[in-house]
Amino acid sequence: MERWRGRVALVTGASVGIGATIAVELVRLGMKVMGCARDFGKIQKLAAECQSAGYPGVLVPFKCDLTKEEEILAMFAAIKEQHKGVDVCINNAGLAHPETLLNGKSSGWKNMMDVNVLALSICTREAYQSMKERNVDDGHIININSMCGHRVVPKAVLHFYTATKYAVTALTEGLRQELRAENSHIRATCISPGLVETEFALRLYSNSPDKASGAYSAYKPLEAIDVANAVTYVLGAPAHVQIGDVQMQGTEQA
Repeated sequence: MERWRGRVALVTGASVGIGATIAVELVRLGMKVMGCARDFGKIQKLAAECQSAGYPGVLVPFKCDLTKEEEILAMFAAIKEQHKGVDVCINNAGLAHPETLLNGKSSGWKNMMDVNVLALSICTREAYQSMKERNVDDGHIININSMCGHRVVPKAVLHFYTATKYAVTALTEGLRQELRAENSHIRATCISPGLVETEFALRLYSNSPDKASGAYSAYKPLEAIDVANAVTYVLGAPAHVQIGDVQMQGTEQA
């Protein structure tokens, strides 16, 4: 990770859970991390904690609603003005609504598409353009995917969410092929965790706390730091190593 010290990473959805943990870990390793989310206050608090801990990097909070392209573009413009551009883009932001295919609300489907697919694609495009205009040929785009991007589990409330994560799998491979066609050495990677102990289940089952707690009963879930460690492993791989997809999940409970 030494070659990344002082360089700029964007982490979306950086206010809580996996995104917050990734952001703090990269700051601990000396990167300038642009952390974005709608909840600006939470990222400010994280930034202050990183500073108090004496980490060599810095966390720069950005308020951004990823469902609004104009806010994403404004954020990239501000990063360019203040920090020259992005060297690493970690598309972490994602969400799920318990909307089934037979009875789901269109508004929930649209919100999942806007955040999980379109925002990821816009951030990817803008990060690539930022790297290209500065002749950054060793950048990295990492999509925090899900094991739902590789299999359809028999849970109706997850089926549309699963479709968005299958899209992330396809988008990452398509990105890799386009980068190769451009003779670019920018790398593209998916990290696909199974169940992670974050606020995800609580938000998905917000109307049913018992289901939220029961989501963790069959497996010992991953922790957010496990995913952050996968990110640093991928970033720290030698330049000639292309890691396409890291699939990971917790173990069965005894």
